[in-house]
Amino acid sequence: MIHAASRSALAELRERLNTVLPDLGNTLFSWLPLVGRNDGDRHRELAAELYATADLLGGQPRLRRALGDPSTDASARADLARSLFNGRVGDVALGLIADAVALRWSSPWDLTDALEILADDTLLAAAEQEGQLDAVEDELFRFERILSGSGELAAALDEAGVPAERRIGLLRSLLGEKVNPITAQLLEHAITSGRRPTVMLAIDDLLQASAARRERSVARVLSATELTPEQTERLAAALSRLYGREINVRTAVDESVRGGLVVRVGDEVIDGSVASRLAAARAAFAG
Repeated sequence: MIHAASRSALAELRERLNTVLPDLGNTLFSWLPLVGRNDGDRHRELAAELYATADLLGGQPRLRRALGDPSTDASARADLARSLFNGRVGDVALGLIADAVALRWSSPWDLTDALEILADDTLLAAAEQEGQLDAVEDELFRFERILSGSGELAAALDEAGVPAERRIGLLRSLLGEKVNPITAQLLEHAITSGRRPTVMLAIDDLLQASAARRERSVARVLSATELTPEQTERLAAALSRLYGREINVRTAVDESVRGGLVVRVGDEVIDGSVASRLAAARAAFAG
């Protein structure tokens, strides 16, 4: 989690990413043949390099401190990063890593987290470019609902004592070929990163980041039966008026709701379900 003192550095780093993404196809992996490769592939390669760098810093305390210590000279830190990663990552990733370590972070851990966030942004940008951002959001939300209904599965994916390869194998067996490759890459890093407390919290962060790309918020809506497209549209319009900004509605069926809706926007929950009204009635009689 990025601390408040580091948010300006993260904002600056994101601006840098936004300037290089449009030209990604012309500059990334210049030593590799481009035949058969598309921009989505290059986005995913860049994200993989940024994730790998964050993982390396997470596991190397001395290196993390050397690159993220705000008391040392910024240009010296950037030069060190270039010398360490030159030839190991592509030119775009190298430039972003050097830019990142030259910024002032409140702690070296914030640098690590920022590189992970930058990788997430790269994948979400790829989904947006391919017209698949809505599909990726929906897949993340539906996987979140699966985990919410199975604490045992969520715990298995979060178990740090289990080798990452086994957890990735479990995830892939669940996803199969049914999700966008971008969704799969986001989830694979979510379950293997040492900086993501749980996969559920990681998915929540990803959904918020995806919504923020289009300057809107996400409403997670649970209902006893599936909402029609017309009902979903009316609900989105009503929530947008209520919150004064565009709200993107993601719906899921939960029979425990019994009737009505449970709506969550950020940390706020609007519980209009029959189940909650019955619980309130029982509490009133018990009192």
